[in-house]
Amino acid sequence: MPCLNADILYLFFDSANMHRWNDHLRPVDLTEIDKQAHKAMISWVLASYEEAAGNHVDWTRLIEHGMFSFIQRAVLTDLKPQVFHRIVAERRGQVADYVISEFDRLVPDADPALRSRFREYLYDEPRTKEDAVLRAAHYLATRWEFNLIYDSNRSIYGIDRTREEIDEQINQHLDLVGMKDAMSPGSGTFSLIDLFGQLRFQQRWARTPRIPKTSVLGHSLMVANMMYLHDCDISADDRSIYNDYYTGLFHDLPEVLTKDVITPIKVNVDGLAALLEDFEHDLIESTIMPLIDDAWKDRFRFLVYDPFSDEEHPEYGIRRGSDVKACDLFAAYMEAFISVRYGVSSSALREGCQGIRDKLVEKGKGIDAMALVDRLDKMRIRLF
Repeated sequence: MPCLNADILYLFFDSANMHRWNDHLRPVDLTEIDKQAHKAMISWVLASYEEAAGNHVDWTRLIEHGMFSFIQRAVLTDLKPQVFHRIVAERRGQVADYVISEFDRLVPDADPALRSRFREYLYDEPRTKEDAVLRAAHYLATRWEFNLIYDSNRSIYGIDRTREEIDEQINQHLDLVGMKDAMSPGSGTFSLIDLFGQLRFQQRWARTPRIPKTSVLGHSLMVANMMYLHDCDISADDRSIYNDYYTGLFHDLPEVLTKDVITPIKVNVDGLAALLEDFEHDLIESTIMPLIDDAWKDRFRFLVYDPFSDEEHPEYGIRRGSDVKACDLFAAYMEAFISVRYGVSSSALREGCQGIRDKLVEKGKGIDAMALVDRLDKMRIRLF
């Protein structure tokens, strides 16, 4: 079984049904997949600071351990952070036994090498620099959520203690180069992290009733994880893994500045697609680039400009943009298909399913998209 298979993708996607802070008043819905996507983006920022300071970063480990922590969270479901961290700390072996057994049940034909690395991650306490970056990113993303809900929950007992606990965890990672800027309101890094989080507010298929509702932020992580698993299948080199994963993660970032322009308008208004691309580039240069350290700007441009093109950069290596596009299409297909299976459908969703499926026949060969579609068709996906 390849690393990229429909069972593991559904495990990721199903975390859109996991609601965070659901014992608090929330101005917007907060889901686990969005939290994990925000965490992945923040970890890129912190790791980029480390690398610019001359510290070695194993980017492939950072990506994979981020994905493994996501799977662990998805399997253990909606535990309060205090409960989650305590049971993992005090019963690591038993918790690992449970998580791997559930993973085997949910992804019965997982790639053996991937499963072996996941098992090792679960049983051995992660102590690498990359794991420290991921933990710091986790708490920064949690603090971003907390700041969003705090004003609505000032009267709730224990809310200030929750703030203290989050700050205590963040303060344990002040040795990381980028943490001071990440925690300082008004800094470019603080603003960049906030900008990433705003992708939560933009709903996919916004004018179509759908379950579960998903955001541009969560969709971006689906594309990135698909690309990582695909690169594992083709034994891509580390530079390509970095390019493909982070291109997938940031491919929709311009939408935080422009919002989404639906495909029919782009296709049917002559010259609009090229005009929008130029406008997006102008907005990125004027709004996002000033927030990014000079040391990473050129590499970031390589990730976010023309993300669906195949390129071989003399310094950065290969980026498989056509496969990123295929993953983008398949993630969109899942969003429509699963809602229809859940029983919430519309002509827009049904037509969307068929239209995207037709495109995958043509553009999805690199990731064997039709095998993913066929497996998804056979899975027992339903609400009741």
